[in-house]
Amino acid sequence: MNKKYIDIKLIGLTLAIIPLFFIDISIGSTNISISDIINTLFGGEQESSIATILWLIRVPKALVAILVGIALAISGLLMQALFRNPMAGPSVLGINSGASLGVAMVSLSSGIGLGINSISYLENFGIWLTVIAASTGAGIVMFIILLVAHKVNDNVALLIVGMMLGALTASLVGIAQYFSHPDQLQEYILWTFGSLGGIVYEQIVILTIFVVVGFIIALTLCRSMNLMLLGEQYAKSMGLSVQKYRILSILSASLLAGSVTGFCGPIGFVGIAAPHIARVVAKSSDHFKLLPLSAVIGALGMLICDTISHFSDSGVVIPINSITSLIGAPIVIIAMLKGRK
Repeated sequence: MNKKYIDIKLIGLTLAIIPLFFIDISIGSTNISISDIINTLFGGEQESSIATILWLIRVPKALVAILVGIALAISGLLMQALFRNPMAGPSVLGINSGASLGVAMVSLSSGIGLGINSISYLENFGIWLTVIAASTGAGIVMFIILLVAHKVNDNVALLIVGMMLGALTASLVGIAQYFSHPDQLQEYILWTFGSLGGIVYEQIVILTIFVVVGFIIALTLCRSMNLMLLGEQYAKSMGLSVQKYRILSILSASLLAGSVTGFCGPIGFVGIAAPHIARVVAKSSDHFKLLPLSAVIGALGMLICDTISHFSDSGVVIPINSITSLIGAPIVIIAMLKGRK
């Protein structure tokens, strides 16, 4: 594949983010024209209600959609490369399950006898309590996985440990749900639907830092991922420290997926779908090409899903998790069929 051709595709897809961003922030319970958006965002005449809707609600939401798409796409690519499994995604190591357990322990705590009034805590601390709880749960699982990766040299064993940790945390969440009060259970279930809203600019800065750090680590692993395509023994013969590669892959994927889950709740399918689409677009297995393509496709996908989620004039917002699965599943099937030709 001609490198220039790949670069043109990457540039074209990156530029496509701009119109999709404007379309996303223009659609909602109150539709706003593109001209009004441009006037408001770039210092022209401003109507206070439009400025409030854009700056406080829609622009942050669209920015979060871009960051989430980038983070989950890169995390999915890392996991697919590490386990050489096309169905591997950000949730394969149990990081998302750990984050869910952390949130469950806070939101369902009084029902399981921890004596925390979760609703009053959430009223006082807002999203920060959820973020801290999710990050703590994801961090504990990440620490266990990194410890196992340091001791075990088998990717299959590592995958099994991740799946078992996911099953363990899911069972603990199930027990917490069983003993919880109805109001608390509803609160937790709403979180599991995933949401891109309610995040302020200060929190976007923190999420951006996590995404940038995770992206930089992933970028340093592109050569290692390419070597691993030809097998672990070949990679070792070329001087690759497989254990170091494994640990850095897990660290990067955990930072990316854990931060997204902490701020937005669990969001599925983007991490699986985006790398598959990137392979079809690039017609290549070179991770130096796949990494930026996956990131851009992830961002585009999340903007499209966010736009669809609030397309109704009634003001009802469809859970983002439902949209990503509804769109992602057929896209993966089509991408895999095209890739087989």
